[in-house]
Amino acid sequence: MKKILTACALAVLLAGCAADSGIVRMGPDTYMVSKQAATGFSGLGNLKAGALREAYAQCSKTSQSVDVLSDNESHPPYIFGNYPRVDITFRCVSE
Repeated sequence: MKKILTACALAVLLAGCAADSGIVRMGPDTYMVSKQAATGFSGLGNLKAGALREAYAQCSKTSQSVDVLSDNESHPPYIFGNYPRVDITFRCVSE
């Protein structure tokens, strides 16, 4: 039981080390969001979904749609600091 609690505590601490840029304005109606996991165990799926949620939330403030201009993803192996990372550049456009 003690090992399980220690493992859970370590997971919580590592999760707090994840990087998230938030929405960064790159120009008129053009933005970038970047997310990186704290470990290699999480994979890219949740990171990309979270980044896209932030993009849609940003554009919905002005009742616009998301147009993804580029998305860059890190590639395995996820070791030695090369953890899952996604960068999405997008713009908000009228429908």
